[in-house]
Amino acid sequence: MEIERKYLPLDLPANLNDYKCHKIEQAYLNTAPVVRIRKQDDEYFLTYKGGGMMAREEYNLPLNEKSYYHLREKADGNIITKTRFLIPLEDGHTAELDIFEGKFAGMLLVEVEFSSIEDANSFVPPKWFGKDVTNDGHYHNSYLSKI
Repeated sequence: MEIERKYLPLDLPANLNDYKCHKIEQAYLNTAPVVRIRKQDDEYFLTYKGGGMMAREEYNLPLNEKSYYHLREKADGNIITKTRFLIPLEDGHTAELDIFEGKFAGMLLVEVEFSSIEDANSFVPPKWFGKDVTNDGHYHNSYLSKI
């Protein structure tokens, strides 16, 4: 189960390059339900996501490089590329700040994953997180792959 909230950050942490980051490329084989392939640094995954906004089923399976690139040729729509920064928060959670590249260059999105719906609902975001877009499907990467 994936439980996460999404925000449109107002600004970036001053010391952004001090945080661990990942280079991500992902493509969609289907968007309802979501079937996605992802290259994260030198790792490859096939992901299934069920319906929902804040909470939904999620299953990840490992892929090898050859399988990833074979499936990528079958993907529909835009291939999403981004750098994801992992920023520890004072409450023990981790902010995943995505800085998009390519077609969506300049777009910023920050997500936080939770262990329970109660934890997600009680979360108080830092001021720099900006507007909560958790329940707006326009900020799902699967939607971005289609526009």
